[in-house]
Amino acid sequence: MRMSTRPQVRGASVAKDEVSTVDLWRTPVLSRLADVLVPAFGRLTVTTHPDCDLAPGSILAANHTSLADPAIVIAALHRLGVEPVVMATAGLWRVPVLGRRLTREGHIPVHRGDRHASAALDVAARALEQGRHLLIYAEGGLPRRRDAAEAPPGDFRTGLARLAERTGAPVVPVGQAGARRVTSGGTVKQIAGLVTSPLRRPEFHVHVAAPVVLTGGSAVATTLARTAVTSAWRTAAAHLDEPAALVAQPRPAASGRCLPTTEPRPAPSRALTARGSGRSVVRSGRGGA
Repeated sequence: MRMSTRPQVRGASVAKDEVSTVDLWRTPVLSRLADVLVPAFGRLTVTTHPDCDLAPGSILAANHTSLADPAIVIAALHRLGVEPVVMATAGLWRVPVLGRRLTREGHIPVHRGDRHASAALDVAARALEQGRHLLIYAEGGLPRRRDAAEAPPGDFRTGLARLAERTGAPVVPVGQAGARRVTSGGTVKQIAGLVTSPLRRPEFHVHVAAPVVLTGGSAVATTLARTAVTSAWRTAAAHLDEPAALVAQPRPAASGRCLPTTEPRPAPSRALTARGSGRSVVRSGRGGA
């Protein structure tokens, strides 16, 4: 995996309101907090594709399955030296302390269905231009199913493809699995899962794939992005021996270029110790994802 150093910020005008704040290089409390808390609730492992390149100004597109998975993905990225700006539902900004922290760190609220919705993409584009990594959940919400099992990502909204086309930013597919072992289903079940996780110690896995190039217009690019994220999810789920990861899915017929669009089941990998902590970050072998 090719790692990149933090770039110098290129000047840009930034509005002071909540929606358009891009507060670069503030203390990344959210990333550090996730890195501390996630290991308390379960066992996180991380793999990367051999051609993974987390260059500054990249869009990180992840699948969304649980209220717990943003923390899991952020913790995994922190182990890889990445502290992204996150596009998240604007409701989180109404939580008093959390909302102020999110704004201070430059995270981007998404107001779905109102005039601020398109403004979020403007702020995201500015963040990418200034060298930030941007974490986006293109499904736009959580699945409605109540079981804890893994399943492929749902339909993607077009915002990811439009943002990639507008900025020319590479899209790095991120697949996560295991978050539903913490929270899934109704409110009571989610609370119970959260409370018992430190005792159950469920496994989580995050796989960061090689960047993809989306072409062919918004609809085609959206399909290709979903295929790439599904492939990364399948690799992550296979590490947890999830049955859904073994179900073959046909590659959609589409024009344009997206490399890679699929990744095979991971080959045996070698573990690297992250920051001397004993937590593993695995770099997959060339024969695998």
